[in-house]
Amino acid sequence: MALWCIWLIAALVIYIVQIAAVFLMEHRRPAQLTAWLLLAFVFPVLGFIAYILLGKDFTKRRRIERFKQEAVRYASQISEKVSGPADMGNEQLKGQEKLYAMLTGLVPFPVTRNNEALVLTNGHDTFEAILEQLEQASHHIHMDYYTIRDDDIGKRFLQVLTRKAREGVEVRLVYDGIGSLRLSESYIDELRQAGVRTSCFLPPRVALLDRKLNYRNHRKIVVVDGKVGFVGGINIGDEYIGKDPKLGFWRDTHLRLKGDSVYYLQELFMNDWAFAAKEELDGSVYMPRHLCEGKERVLIVSSKPGQHDHKIIEVMFAAITAANTRIYITTPYFIPDPSLIMGLRTAALSGVDVRLIIPGKADSRLVLLATLSYIQDMLEAGVRVYRYEKGFVHAKVMIVDQMLGMVGTANVDMRSLYSNFELNAVLFDEGTINRLEADFIEDLRQSRELEHKAFMNRPKRQKAAEALLRMLSPLL
Repeated sequence: MALWCIWLIAALVIYIVQIAAVFLMEHRRPAQLTAWLLLAFVFPVLGFIAYILLGKDFTKRRRIERFKQEAVRYASQISEKVSGPADMGNEQLKGQEKLYAMLTGLVPFPVTRNNEALVLTNGHDTFEAILEQLEQASHHIHMDYYTIRDDDIGKRFLQVLTRKAREGVEVRLVYDGIGSLRLSESYIDELRQAGVRTSCFLPPRVALLDRKLNYRNHRKIVVVDGKVGFVGGINIGDEYIGKDPKLGFWRDTHLRLKGDSVYYLQELFMNDWAFAAKEELDGSVYMPRHLCEGKERVLIVSSKPGQHDHKIIEVMFAAITAANTRIYITTPYFIPDPSLIMGLRTAALSGVDVRLIIPGKADSRLVLLATLSYIQDMLEAGVRVYRYEKGFVHAKVMIVDQMLGMVGTANVDMRSLYSNFELNAVLFDEGTINRLEADFIEDLRQSRELEHKAFMNRPKRQKAAEALLRMLSPLL
């Protein structure tokens, strides 16, 4: 055998062993491991470079310890102010004691009992509600966003934030380094010149050097004076009011919260600020006692990269497996992990009315094809799947029986559930759940239901593309 051939074989063996060792030693989920291996073997050089840049496991001992410290940093300050955990022993929740015991054991935050929740449907109502609240700020404004754009809506926020900062209100803004990549330097400079404190969460250059480019802050948090908070699917940009010429009407859901739950939104913001700006804030200054007399129960659930921080998917799975009558889900990206697939299929096969709304048109063709690759599994089990046709649906909503509704930033996809910093609010008030259900029913009227037989007859080329993207879906 020629010497060059021996060297080539030896190099190939070493390459394979190195890749396998790197992947296997990081204890990755099987689906994610398979996707990275497939990418590396099909595109040896590009795949390995992509892994080096994007595939680093976020879980490191010192980082875990820091996040643990952040999780308890404000616990004593909050416990002095909240009215105590909610009593879950009423008729609405009867028979689900195990579910709520698990929720309270799983999530570090308690189910709070003194809250008011307002469902905000679509961008216009959300922006008007947030801007109105910002105008009323007297002490501080804290904002944490994945995407901020320098467009008409972005300029409205710029005007309000700079004016409030000049009036003496403390204004802090965290924005994600990739989600807000196109945000102009002049926009940030104008904020800073007015006195707004800004910090970029994992800037591309830093994230690239530290191999954390794949981990993004997808949260959307607004806290005003420590008493009013907002969370949901809506970033700051004109597309959320239907100005995207490709997508048109934008269907989304956001929440305004008052009461005890705002303390936990504030804690998450301060943790993100400490991570991004390297500055720890005094919780006693930014968590004043509120005067909210509402009696709604709210649980704040957050997740972040790391082997033990996937709380949102665990709450989703627990709620799905506890369902008796119905599960309604709206998500722009449906790339579930095996546990959610099994949970939804089992629920549907046992007679639960499971319905899923996904986009009819998409902002990403690749992600849409990956989404469609999971639909056959759903249809075969009796899940009713709808494609929204009025525009683009971006809401992240789950409704289970009359027990709970969930609204937040996390999509039902593996990127949101395992690789991003996310935030959801779990709502237990019957009136709020009814409002979410009414919105869901209206969305069904604007959607087309997929029939199993017709879906199976889609073009073979599309099926092949879906199959390939399904293998890569943990990376999308």
